[in-house]
Amino acid sequence: MTQQHRILVGDCIEMMRTLPDQSAHTCITSPPYFGLRDYGVDGQIGLEASPREFIESMVAVFREVHRVLRDDGTLWVNLGDSYASGGRGGGGRYMAERGDGAWQGKGDATGWRSAPAGWKHKDLLGLPWRLAIALQDEGWYLRQDIIWHKPNPMPESIKDRCTKAHEYLFLLSKSPRYYFDQDAIREPARAQTAPESASRRNSFARETKYTDGEHGQTAQHRTGRDDVDYDETRNKRSVWTVATASFKGAHFATFPPDLIRPCVQAGSPRGGLVLDPFGGAGTTALVAMQEGRKSVICELNPEYAALARQRLDTAWIEGAAQMDFLLDQSPAA
Repeated sequence: MTQQHRILVGDCIEMMRTLPDQSAHTCITSPPYFGLRDYGVDGQIGLEASPREFIESMVAVFREVHRVLRDDGTLWVNLGDSYASGGRGGGGRYMAERGDGAWQGKGDATGWRSAPAGWKHKDLLGLPWRLAIALQDEGWYLRQDIIWHKPNPMPESIKDRCTKAHEYLFLLSKSPRYYFDQDAIREPARAQTAPESASRRNSFARETKYTDGEHGQTAQHRTGRDDVDYDETRNKRSVWTVATASFKGAHFATFPPDLIRPCVQAGSPRGGLVLDPFGGAGTTALVAMQEGRKSVICELNPEYAALARQRLDTAWIEGAAQMDFLLDQSPAA
């Protein structure tokens, strides 16, 4: 099992350099948020002196991801934002916050520090879009901004803006044509009865004043007919409602499995390889296992890596994962 779901402990760029070119089908990740937490390990990303340096660090990571991804591979990135905010003891201070009051991971909050030069008090830093555009400038195809809508956002003690209840999930690709299994993530169509559907399909025609072909058209079905075929599913929309989640044995929020799952399903075939350079507690690897994919995650913090391994081992032993792909010895195309 450890060969099917590998955990590489160390700096993610150095760890990814041990992986072959074009070996991963998709990369799904949620990097550390800027200025949010001190994870107590050297070389961590997120404690840079400025947003610009943070974006540069992120671009360097995804440059290595680009090499490891297949030419038809995709990259899915979730990144929260931060504010340059007034703080304890006066103005001109900086507090990193996700915007929903929740922490992305375990560790000590960085608290308050001087605002980066050039940023105004209360500025929203706009880091998700700055990263997306920087990756676009690097040659990635920016394909879509998906809204992660949180039905259970953390309350905020603010009075001059709305409570933050969303984050971005960006879909990027290496090439204009890439692997994307649209059917795997189709969602239920809006519920309605067959007669209603039939009636709305051509109601303009049967209600037209003229029906002689020159001034209008006749209805293409009998009005009120019950046995009309209609799609029960539709292409997945770009707003995903997913509650924030944690798991037993940890006291911090994790990358929600239900946010990761559509990315795994659409971005890779069964038996394909899923990469996460910021593996954390291993949720991406766990979902990959459940969906019959293989995984490689990188994690700088040995404690997180051990936690990820424990979760994967437990899921394997309990039979929670679907391991059908092991019966097929041929690699995914």
